[in-house]
Amino acid sequence: MNTQIHDTDFGTPARVSERMVTLEIDGQQVTVPEGTSLMRAAAEAGTMVPKLCATDSLEPFGSCRLCLVEIDGRRGFPASCTTPAEAGMVVRTQSDKLQSLRKGVMELYISDHPLDCLTCAANGDCELQDMAGVTGLREVRYGLAGENHLDSKKDESNPYFSYDPAKCIVCNRCVRACEETQGTFALTISGRGFESRVSPGQDQPFMESECVSCGACVDACPTATLQEKSVIQFGQPEHSKITTCAYCGVGCGFLAEVN
Repeated sequence: MNTQIHDTDFGTPARVSERMVTLEIDGQQVTVPEGTSLMRAAAEAGTMVPKLCATDSLEPFGSCRLCLVEIDGRRGFPASCTTPAEAGMVVRTQSDKLQSLRKGVMELYISDHPLDCLTCAANGDCELQDMAGVTGLREVRYGLAGENHLDSKKDESNPYFSYDPAKCIVCNRCVRACEETQGTFALTISGRGFESRVSPGQDQPFMESECVSCGACVDACPTATLQEKSVIQFGQPEHSKITTCAYCGVGCGFLAEVN
């Protein structure tokens, strides 16, 4: 029996405000604190908008373009993670046009991603894999003859996790986690445009960087780009327990995943 603990990811952090706003999402009236994103408002109403760069432990970034929505009276398709809810809004999170746009975005991601899901350490625990299913992507029209990053070299210098740039989708979640969660600022995005990739400093290995091996980046990564070596060796955890760290006297709680 699988007894893993899975918390709902609302996409963006909760906002606290004395002022509440009421809007309509997919025909349902939703009331949330002022400043709440459309993504979180939809999630609190039970509708999960597809996402890759968003997670509720980090501030919204708006780079993956999967969470597009339609808003009556507004042109285009704004990202729901960076669009705050406003009183009287009428929002649609599902339509044929949105499905087509999301599927096209996912097709571009997968066109520059190794197709090794069955042997990947993150198989079954990969948000990119999940979103491919959510968007209905079943085939990729683009061949492998063009420019790609599939031959990028892995960085195995860290004793606790590996970094595989071939699987990176440049969502910035690891960089943001290093900054916002840990405050280490060890990671950055090097290069421009198609050559953009996560880098621990100026193209140096992880063990020569400012990285303190806290694991915040690994926890934030939605793919197998940053993966614990224990998971690579032993496979995905079968169950999890909330327990207390005994390293010092602070008594921090954490989720221990066990195989």
